[in-house]
Amino acid sequence: AGVLLVSLFTSSFLSTAPAQAQIIHAGQACVVKEDNISERVYTIREGDTLVLQCLVTGHPRPQVRWTKTAGSASDKFQETSVLNETLRIEKIQRLQGGRYYCKAENGVGVPAIKSIRVDVQYLDEPVLTIHQTISDVRGSFYQEKTVFLRCTVNSNPPARFIWKRGAETLSHSQDNGVDIYEPLYTQGETKVLKLKNLRPQDYASYTCQVSVRNVCSIPDKSITFQLTNTTAPPALKLSVNETLVVNPGDNITMQCSLTGGDPLPEVVWSHSPGPMPPNSLVQGGNLTLWRIRVEDSGYYNCTAINNVGNPAKKMVNLLVRSMKNATFQITPDVIKESETIQLGQDLKLSCHVDAIPQEKVVYSWYKNGKPARFSDRLLITRNDPELPPVTCSLEIIDLRFSDYGTYLCVATFQGAHIPDLSVEVNISSETVPPTISVPKGQSTITVREGSRAELQCEVRGKPKPPIIWSRVDKETPMPSGTMTMETYDGKLRLESVSREMSGTYKCQTARYNGFNIRPREALVQLNVQFPPVVEPAFQDMRQGMGRSVTLRCTMLKGSPMKVATSVWRFNGTLLAQPLAEQQDYSELKVDSVSRETSGSYECSISNDVGVSTCLFQVSAKAYSPEFYYDTPNPTLSQKQSKNYSYVLQWTQKEPDAVDPILKYRLEVRQLAQRNTIQTFIPVKKMEKGLLLEHILPNLKVPQSYEVRLTPITSFGAGDMAARIIRYME
Repeated sequence: AGVLLVSLFTSSFLSTAPAQAQIIHAGQACVVKEDNISERVYTIREGDTLVLQCLVTGHPRPQVRWTKTAGSASDKFQETSVLNETLRIEKIQRLQGGRYYCKAENGVGVPAIKSIRVDVQYLDEPVLTIHQTISDVRGSFYQEKTVFLRCTVNSNPPARFIWKRGAETLSHSQDNGVDIYEPLYTQGETKVLKLKNLRPQDYASYTCQVSVRNVCSIPDKSITFQLTNTTAPPALKLSVNETLVVNPGDNITMQCSLTGGDPLPEVVWSHSPGPMPPNSLVQGGNLTLWRIRVEDSGYYNCTAINNVGNPAKKMVNLLVRSMKNATFQITPDVIKESETIQLGQDLKLSCHVDAIPQEKVVYSWYKNGKPARFSDRLLITRNDPELPPVTCSLEIIDLRFSDYGTYLCVATFQGAHIPDLSVEVNISSETVPPTISVPKGQSTITVREGSRAELQCEVRGKPKPPIIWSRVDKETPMPSGTMTMETYDGKLRLESVSREMSGTYKCQTARYNGFNIRPREALVQLNVQFPPVVEPAFQDMRQGMGRSVTLRCTMLKGSPMKVATSVWRFNGTLLAQPLAEQQDYSELKVDSVSRETSGSYECSISNDVGVSTCLFQVSAKAYSPEFYYDTPNPTLSQKQSKNYSYVLQWTQKEPDAVDPILKYRLEVRQLAQRNTIQTFIPVKKMEKGLLLEHILPNLKVPQSYEVRLTPITSFGAGDMAARIIRYME
C-alpha cells in the first residue's frame, strides 16, 4: 500500500495573510436567521446543546479564542471546551444567552472578529395568585366583592395568555363582570383577570394557560385555581413571644398555627442568617430545637402560603444566653487629664462582658473579698457613655490610701444556669501605666522565606495590658486574616513567612485589661529573604553556523537583590566562570555556534538565599515550516482512477535566522497504517514569505494521510511540522 511520490515543486511569493473568520452553527438550533443587514441570531431551547464553529483562514494559521465580550479575556466561560475552533455548551441556560465573539489572530494585521447572538428560549411554570377586595357601595347599603386573578410567567419569547372559566375561553370585556389587563411595573410577564361585583356564576374553576406558540417545540403550560365563597388568605399565630431568650442546652418547640386560609396553606419555617441548624426538626407548623447552642441564635421565620392574598408571616428572634470576654479598664482622673493614679484625684474602674442579651447582665463589685460599700465617694455607673454599651463603672472620688486594695467585678445572669464571669483589678501605689519598647537588637528581624519569625515588644507596667499588632506600611490583613492580632506576652509569632509579609509592624498597648489611656506604641521591621526570580526561564536561541551569540540571565527580584554567584553549565558540564558578576545579571558569550557548541546552556544565579536557573537552547537548527491551509481546491481527482493528488503549500518560518535551507525531508503515512514513504525536496530559492508548493500524487481515494515536513541545513535537520490531509470532492 505504498504511495508513489513525484517531486513536483514550485514556489510563489505569499509573505503573510491576515486572519479571516466565519461562524457556522451546528448543535440543536431551532432557528438561525442569516440576515446580512441586521445581526445573525441563533435560537436554541434551554437545556439543549449549543455548538458554534469558527472557520478561519490566514497565514500563519490563526489562533482562535471564543469570548462573550468583544476581545476581553476576562469573560472566558468556565463551562465551555474550546477545541478545534469549536465552542460547545452542554445544557445551555438562559443566562448563557447573549452575543458570542470568535476572535482569530495570527499576528498579521488586525485580528478577525465575528459575532453571533444566541437567543435561549424557555417557558417556566406559571404562578397564579388571587387577591380579593370588598368595598361599600351606595352609602354602605351593600358590599361589592372584586377578585383579581394574577398570572405571572417568565419566558422567552414573551408568552401569550389564555384565560378559561371551566372549559370556556374568556375574552376582554366579554361581559360586564370580566376584565383582562396587563398591570404596570411588574417583573416577568403578567396578566390579570378581574372579576367585578362577584356573581354566583363566578365561583368556578379558572385556568391560566401560557404559550410561546410552540417555538423550539416548547409545549404550552397552565395552572388552575378553584374559586369558592370560602376562598381566603392565610392567617397565623405563634405559641411563643416574638423575642425568645433561652439557655444553652435547652430543648424548645415553637408552634406556628394556622387560623385561616382556603385552600389550606402550606407552612414553611426558615432561618436567617444561614440555613436551619442541624439540631432542628420541623413537623407541620411545629419547629423543635434540641440542645440549643449559642450559634443557633437568629431569626426564625414562619410563612404560610396558599397563593391567596399575601403570605402570612411570623418571626421569632431567638436569643441564646451567653457571656464571654470579661475585661476591665482603669481610667485616671479625666478632668485633670491625668495618666497615672494619684492620691487626691478621681479614679474609675470599669468592667464589661460580651453577653446575649447584653442588657440582662447584672454586675456586682467586691473590695478585698467583701461587697463594696457605696457612699458619696464610691459611686456605681451602669451605662458609661464613654465606654462600650452596658459597661459598669465603679467611681472613686478623691482617692485615699484606704481605697487601695483588690477590686473584683462579677457579671451574672440572674435566674439562668450560666456560669458567672469575674475580673480582678489591684489598685496600689505600684499600679502604674504601661510603657512599651523593642528589645535591643530586635528592631529589625531578618528571616528566610518559609521559616518562622518572632517579633517582640517588651511591656512594663502594672497591670500589663495585651499588645495589639498591626501592619503600618500596607493596608493588608495580618497572617490570621484580621487587620489586628492580640498577644499577651508581647510576641508576634509568624509561621512559614512569605515575601509578602515583609514590612513594618506596629505593636501598641490595648486600652482594656489595663489603663484606659492613649496607647503606647513601637515599630518592628521584618525583612523576608527569598531566592532570586530570573528571566528568561527558557529561551530558544537560533543562529547560523560560525556566528556568535550572547546569553544573559537577569535577576528580576530577590532579597537580597544582588547576584552573589553565578554558575554556567553546558549540557550539564561546568564551564569556566565568566568575568566579575554584575549587580543583577550574568552573561556568557558563545563565540562560534557549531555542532559542538550547540546544546543546553544553564545559568544558576544565587543571592546567598537560594538559586534560580535560566535555560538557553542554542543551535543552528532551522525553524519549522508553516503549512498554508487556505490553498484553493487542493484536492486533484484523477478521472477513471481511484487515486487523487494533493497540493501541499507552506512557507518557512524565519529562514534568515540560520544557515540556508538546502532541502526538505517529506514523510507521508496513510492513517491507520505504519509504513512511511520518505523523499527529499530540493530548495533552489528561499526567502521569508515565499510560498513553496509540492504535489503529492497517487493518494488513495478516500484515505487521509499524515504529512511531516522537516527543513535541512548544513547543520542538519531542523524542526518538523506535521498536518493531516483529507480527501474532499
